[in-house]
Amino acid sequence: MIRIVHLITTFGLGGAERNLSQLVCYMDRARFANTVVTMTDVPPLDKDVMEPMLAQAGVPFHSLGLRLGSANPLAAVRLFAILRKERPHILQTWLYHADLLGLLVGKLARVPALVWNLQCSFMDLKQYRRLSWLVLRMLIPLSRFPDMILTNSEAGYRFHASLGYKPRRWMYLPNAVDLEVFRPSPDLRIWLRRELGLGQDALLIGLIARFDAMKDHGNFIAAAELITRQWPSLHFVLAGRGVDSNNSELVRLIACTGAAERFHLLGHRNPISFITTGLDIVCSSSYGEGCPNTIIEAMACGIPCVTTDVGDSASVVGTTGIVVPPRNPQALAQACDSLLSIGPERRRELGTHARRRVEEHFSLPSVVARYQHLCEQLGQPECK
Repeated sequence: MIRIVHLITTFGLGGAERNLSQLVCYMDRARFANTVVTMTDVPPLDKDVMEPMLAQAGVPFHSLGLRLGSANPLAAVRLFAILRKERPHILQTWLYHADLLGLLVGKLARVPALVWNLQCSFMDLKQYRRLSWLVLRMLIPLSRFPDMILTNSEAGYRFHASLGYKPRRWMYLPNAVDLEVFRPSPDLRIWLRRELGLGQDALLIGLIARFDAMKDHGNFIAAAELITRQWPSLHFVLAGRGVDSNNSELVRLIACTGAAERFHLLGHRNPISFITTGLDIVCSSSYGEGCPNTIIEAMACGIPCVTTDVGDSASVVGTTGIVVPPRNPQALAQACDSLLSIGPERRRELGTHARRRVEEHFSLPSVVARYQHLCEQLGQPECK
């Protein structure tokens, strides 16, 4: 039995958290024992989703009790106690702050194998706390100490190598999607329009992303304004943490379009598959991504996508959607207009090809199998 402790900065419903939870819940329990440790407490909105999911899979869960933006030495003491109790063969860390804490405490606790997991391909550090910048600067020279660094995108590898990361080994492990959860469903298409109070002929373009500068909601809204006149039945669905009517900045941007009645702010939704499956087109307007979860999930649902050319987005979509430059609402609008103009039958064809592409490259069983093989290698001292 190979024991693995996963340390992650936060544990909500973000992309990294979903990837982590999928891995530990689908791994072979007869061969692997996983434990999840989060540096901060689970947000109240996510607590009733994330913790029961782990409990059902028999995965122990711990919180170090840190507050965002704070540094508390007691967190290191708590992590050390957990590692000494669990005696893991592998300490897998997720996100920068966890990489730093995990490396320092993991070495002290003499964990045999340390692995970092990189989930981004670009960071505009001006948009984040100074502490995040300092942590990243510290990690660059420390990157030679982990036994391996995983990256969920080829772009992420290139970005971090350009910063000066020089690990012993790199490994590419893409994000995965549960094809039983994200799948085409005509019933959910009907349900979503009823939920929004719209007729069944309404066309829906969606942006599924938390409110974060890097997701560039302003780019999406500016593109939406450009195409509202040509498509009278077109509506825009935005979902994600902080994407609701209480967000004054978002509401102001939408009001400036003069078509606020066309926008539907759904906020934090679970399961998000109910929303994704009911859309006609899914967009990613980001200026920074690694391996885009929402695009992979939309493709699994048979929905054609328009995505900005950041991270691995272009290689994920392939020929099943349209790729445009970031921070270019005119190009984003034109791409959406093109997918609307080809009609529903052609969009369904693209969606069918998109799902097939996900089945071939991003299915959960194949990614879990690759991760399990890695853990078996790292869990054997003679293979290190």
